[in-house]
Amino acid sequence: MSIKVWNYLAEYDAERADVLDAVDTVFRSGRLILGPCVEAFERAFADRHGVPHCVGVDNGTNALVLGLRALGVGDGDEVVTVANTAAPTVVAIDAVGATPVFVDVHPETYLMDVERIPDVVTERTKCLLPVHLYGQCVDMTALTAHAATFGLAVLEDCAQAHGARRHGRPAGTMGDAAAFSFYPTKVLGAYGDAGAVLTSSATVDAALRRLRYYGMEDRYYVEATPGHNSRLDEVQAEILRRKLTRLDDYLAARRAIAARYAEGLAGTGLVLPSLAPGNDHVYYLYVVRHPERDTIIAEMARRDIALNVSYRWPVHTMKGFARLGHRTGDLPATERAADEIFSLPMYPSLTKAEQDLVVEALREVLAAL
Repeated sequence: MSIKVWNYLAEYDAERADVLDAVDTVFRSGRLILGPCVEAFERAFADRHGVPHCVGVDNGTNALVLGLRALGVGDGDEVVTVANTAAPTVVAIDAVGATPVFVDVHPETYLMDVERIPDVVTERTKCLLPVHLYGQCVDMTALTAHAATFGLAVLEDCAQAHGARRHGRPAGTMGDAAAFSFYPTKVLGAYGDAGAVLTSSATVDAALRRLRYYGMEDRYYVEATPGHNSRLDEVQAEILRRKLTRLDDYLAARRAIAARYAEGLAGTGLVLPSLAPGNDHVYYLYVVRHPERDTIIAEMARRDIALNVSYRWPVHTMKGFARLGHRTGDLPATERAADEIFSLPMYPSLTKAEQDLVVEALREVLAAL
């Protein structure tokens, strides 16, 4: 049996009628761009989080770009974030003309070590960009306290944290704005690219709506700072609106798989995921750690079970960001983790039989090391 790290086909079989009905609903509506389906999804997603505003955009990267711009981040500014993230987090900072400044992560959770923020804040720092990674939240109480002390904006990167909570508060509701990706692999995934930005600020909401539509409020008239085409289309919005009603089922399935992994892999020598106090984890990824990571991945591949590494190359070590002047050793916890972490298959339709095969194969491989 071939087992992939992520696979949507079984989920599609189960939800196919609803997905196709969503597509047909849009195609028969006479409105394909920025119509009632986008508006309905924006309302539903905002309501789910208990905030007044949601702006649908075309992908998660542009959710970050527009979020930064709406918060006033631009040329010459600095944005504090982490290097243990997908490159788009940092690409978005670069896209608005700002400079990414990295802090290290906690070695147990791989989340931003927020106590390091004061060490890197300068007069150019404009924004903190915490990444809620792998399915759980950064310590936002401490982070927002630093933001208040230094007068900084906060943009949450929630691409991997749909449904996650910290002390009962949903990811995406603890900063000035929050960027979400609905890339197909996400906890709430579209059938293509899609994204959104949440905010409680009417001013930020208005700016986002202009920015996603060239800077226009009315057709053909650029009202303010020019934006670009970053609209969420009606088809993806309607699919997402319907899938949002099943989000709690997706979360329950992911947590059940994580519990099964934890039980089956206890005592094997793998470092299993660590839950930060106060967090409700949604297990977008089930990330484990072992010094023989690459050998394990190769042996599991021989058994037709795919594993993945998120992320093998910390952003500060990539050639594309060499101009920032970082050297190996600048972020030791991030770099050590990059050498050892990997993720197991994780998606709601992964069957118990498949989960058991993953566990049994891993136990065999680990015992032979």
